[in-house]
Order: sequence, then C-alpha cells, then structure tokens
Amino acid sequence: MRGRDLLAALAVVVLWGVNFVAMKWGLRSFTPFQLGALRYLWAAVPLVLLVRAPRMHWRWVLLFGSFQGVGQFGFLFVALQMGMTAALASVLLQTQVFFTALFGFAVLHERPGRPLVLGLVLAGLGLLCFAMNYVQPGDAAAGTTLAGLLLTLCAAAWWAASNIVSRLAQQASPGYDPFSFVVWSSLVPVLPFTLLSLWLDPDASRWLDPATWAAVPLVAWLSLAYLGWAATVLGYGMWTTLLKRYPANRVAPFSLGVPLVGIAAGMGVLGEAITAWQWAGVACVVLALACVVLGPRLGIKKA
Repeated sequence: MRGRDLLAALAVVVLWGVNFVAMKWGLRSFTPFQLGALRYLWAAVPLVLLVRAPRMHWRWVLLFGSFQGVGQFGFLFVALQMGMTAALASVLLQTQVFFTALFGFAVLHERPGRPLVLGLVLAGLGLLCFAMNYVQPGDAAAGTTLAGLLLTLCAAAWWAASNIVSRLAQQASPGYDPFSFVVWSSLVPVLPFTLLSLWLDPDASRWLDPATWAAVPLVAWLSLAYLGWAATVLGYGMWTTLLKRYPANRVAPFSLGVPLVGIAAGMGVLGEAITAWQWAGVACVVLALACVVLGPRLGIKKA
C-alpha cells in the first residue's frame, strides 16, 4: 500500500471506531428514532444532488435502506439508550461477519470454510462470556443490560441481512455502483424513522416548535455532522476507493482495528468500564474476526 492509502485506511478505522461515541452524544439530545432520521437526512441530502441514481431495480435500494438503516441503526440506537456502552457496541456489532455467513449459507448456499467455522466457534464462546456477565451473582454489568446486549446483536443481524441484499443487488445489476447505491438508499430510512418517532416518542410534537431546535446543544449538531458526513460519506468513500485499488484481503484486515478504537474511545472519552467477563468476550470476538480475516494467511485452509 502506498503511504497515502495506508493513512486513508487508518483514518477510516478511527472514523468508524469513534462513531460509537458520537452516537452516545447524539442520544443525549435526540431519541433513537429522531437520531436515525436526522443521521440519514444529513448523509443523503447533499449527495443525492451530486451522485447519479444507481442503475438497478429500486427494490434493492428500498430493501438495503430498510435493512441497513431502519433495522441496523434502529436497533443499535435503542440498544445504546437502553444499556449498551459505546466500547462494547463497537465489538458486538462486528458479529455481523458471522451472521452474514449464516445468512449466506441459508440464502445464497455459500459453503463456510474452515477459518469461518473456527471463527464462529470463537464468536460463540465470546457471546457466552458476555452472557456470563449477567448470570454470575455479584458481577457488575459495567453500564450494560441484557436488553442492550440482545438489541445490539439484532443490529448486527440486520447489518448482515443488508450485506446479503447488497450481494444480490450486485448479482442482478451489471452497472452496480456501491457508492451510488449507499447514497440513494440513505434516503429510505428517513420517512420510517420519522413515522416511528411520531408514533412512539411521547414528546415528538415539541419538535414543531422552533424553540426546541434552537435549544439543541452544539455537541448534538456536531454528532449528527460526524455520523452523517464523516462516518458515512467520508468513511465509506475512502473505504470503497481502497477496495477498488487493492484486493479485499489487503483492505479487510484494517477492520480489526475498529473495535479496538471503539473500546479506547469509549473508555477514554466517555469513561466507560469493562468487566472481566466482558474483556474475555472481547478477546474471543476479536480473535474470531482475526481468524476469518487472516486465516488464509496464517495457513488455515479455506475448505
């Protein structure tokens, strides 16, 4: 990798790792559904005016936007509000790799290789460690709840479902452009999130008052700008550029740094704590990801 591209890869790791802290800050002023609607509005509105619509059937755009937007981030934002730390969310969300493999086996009939099977076993042990954090008497949960854990895993599953949709869309669309696909699908979650807020948020009507918007602190607006532009537009733009220039096996290992940055940011910026059982779970999940990403390089055969 050239020096400039190496810096770009490291920048994406930092952008995506710190992303979870921005979510926590945003949830201090907005409900999960409001944050979801505003996040995607900020991500889509500038770019849909500049980027051509994807050349594919619109059902793929609608499905991806619903699964990746409303599904993944709807569950994730609720989880962060109900009892999940930014540090651990950055780790647990990476289980989407294994949900994607399971869905790929069921829907696309993809055969899991040995690195993936070993990774699934390690990830299962990691989830068992996270569960032990709640069943062992006297062990503090360190700012998390079982509901937060389960909701974060639901978010990972919806992310995996969106990965399957993306693969199917690519197979069905000869002119597939991943960046255009993501930009235009970002419009999809805005209306569902808005309707969910009007339906479920008890104070949704107060946003009709301009004084409510004026009272939103600067840190909340900066969080939205970060989520919509830095983490989504800039981060994904640099990542897709790297995937076009280099083989996936050179780019993918950098994703292992996202949970590590997320843990450091959660503990350093938000003062979050991690229990012994949670550290064990983190270690197992990170080892599982390393096994899948680096397995072939380490001599673990694919089949």
